[in-house]
Amino acid sequence: SHQDLFPTRIWRFDLAELAPQFEQLRAAAERMRAAQPETMGRSNRHGWNSDKDVFEQAEFAQLAAACKLAIEYALRQVTGGETPLQLEAWVNLHERGAYNAPHLHQGALISATFYLTAPEGSGNLVFRDPRPGVGLSPFRGDRVNSSTIVSLKPNAGLLVVFPNWLEHEVTSHESDTPRVSIGINAMLPGQTARPTM
Repeated sequence: SHQDLFPTRIWRFDLAELAPQFEQLRAAAERMRAAQPETMGRSNRHGWNSDKDVFEQAEFAQLAAACKLAIEYALRQVTGGETPLQLEAWVNLHERGAYNAPHLHQGALISATFYLTAPEGSGNLVFRDPRPGVGLSPFRGDRVNSSTIVSLKPNAGLLVVFPNWLEHEVTSHESDTPRVSIGINAMLPGQTARPTM
């Protein structure tokens, strides 16, 4: 007999029903950058990101509600019950050559990324195997006891929910059309999170 240990679950949701709003939200992201051109930094490299108050803006209310429903669904599978939460969200705007360095989201209950625009060449959302010792394995891939890297190709309307402790990065953007995503942390009311490199 055998027993598989330490599974890690992520969730993918298609929020394409909100597509009629995407252009308006992309324009709102551009206005945010114009109003505050200095990037907030964190894991963002050569791109721009906003403060973590995006979901407090009226234009993003429907997207915030849809993301909250999806995140609550995922969190129920983790906790087995209801958990009070608040969402903090920020825009990542990447032009050619920009990326997000590998990082975790310390202090969050669970984290997510929503893709508002993802043109061809957007680069992938990459998750690294969370087991620290598995890097010593001589085997790579998704077979038993191998070291695994999962790479997801984004598309507009994709929401990916994942454990806050799962190391992830976004590879270099290779398009002349910007990639716009929204990073999200689910927090206990009154808390804040920070990325850990």
